[in-house]
Amino acid sequence: MTPSRPAQDAGGSRPSGPGLAVAAVARRLGVAPATLRTWDRRYGLGPSDRTAGSHRRYTPEDVARLLVMRRLTLEGVAPVDAAQAALEADVDELEEARRSGPPSPPGEDASTESAEESPDDAGRAGRAHLRALPGGGQSAPRGAGQSNGSAHAQQASGKVSAVVDAALSYDQARCDDLVRIPPNGDPAAWWAHLMEPAWSRVAERTVLAGPGAVPEIVLATAALQALRSFTDAFEQQVVQNGGPPANHPSRMRNIVLIFAAPDETVPLSAHALAAALTAKGKTARIVTGPASIRRSLELVTMVRPAALVLATGQRRPDLDVVHAVHEGFAELPIFVGLRRDDAASELPLTPQVQRVRSFTGLLHEVLAVVGA
Repeated sequence: MTPSRPAQDAGGSRPSGPGLAVAAVARRLGVAPATLRTWDRRYGLGPSDRTAGSHRRYTPEDVARLLVMRRLTLEGVAPVDAAQAALEADVDELEEARRSGPPSPPGEDASTESAEESPDDAGRAGRAHLRALPGGGQSAPRGAGQSNGSAHAQQASGKVSAVVDAALSYDQARCDDLVRIPPNGDPAAWWAHLMEPAWSRVAERTVLAGPGAVPEIVLATAALQALRSFTDAFEQQVVQNGGPPANHPSRMRNIVLIFAAPDETVPLSAHALAAALTAKGKTARIVTGPASIRRSLELVTMVRPAALVLATGQRRPDLDVVHAVHEGFAELPIFVGLRRDDAASELPLTPQVQRVRSFTGLLHEVLAVVGA
């Protein structure tokens, strides 16, 4: 993931004392404090600094990310996509946001809670594309042709509301059809632009359901089937082209092990990451079932992976497994997907253990280790 350094807050010099409180940041951006708290709770765009009294404060970098979020939502980008772009913004984007300052809303304030809750933002006409993600190219200038990634993002965003509707109506066949990954598709783009926003929106809905009716199960079933079908087809193509099968020893020497946090069901993002690595010609295996510290150490000893990933959807996961594996295998690269800064403070302080904010960043970091 592209490293970033703190950007000065927009509209003036960098504060010499503690960071800014939520009220001050809200005034600077022209939004309600409740909106900032919603962005913190829902997307992880919160204050990362703490004062001696444990009061949370926004750093200049936090403010710059909020400026990116604010500008993209005003341009018509769905909040979930705007938040992802803000979390993954690199140094240049943050500095540009700081220089530009708070955007002026066209007419009424577009960042109020009512705008935040709109389910169909992705279908607005004239929607701006997301800025370049870390590891990708620069965003295209206005009027320039779209990259394949941007075109895919726009097309997938148009399907998000349809996927949500299918899940909420328990239409498994329709959901299966909508989330299918084409043979030449990209599981990483599929996850970032279709499945992750659809999953977030379904999880936000409060529904009165009957016995056995769970929208998340409908969506998860469709997603897992799509990933299995894509991976099976990809591996068959590898063998038809003269390559070794998936479990051949030559392909197991550079394997990536993907764990969930203890007592957590393996998140869908872990399966998407494994498929995205497969599409890049890498070998990844997901550890399912109980994975105590002892069993995790046995697996690492037996497999000798090139990298280990902890994929979690928890706000503050148990990181004992990370500490234990690092103590036993000090040179093994370990990547932990954590959006929240307060949880990241519990990771071992070593270059071999890296916290990554986003799915895209996690994929890029792992590929950098196992060879892109």
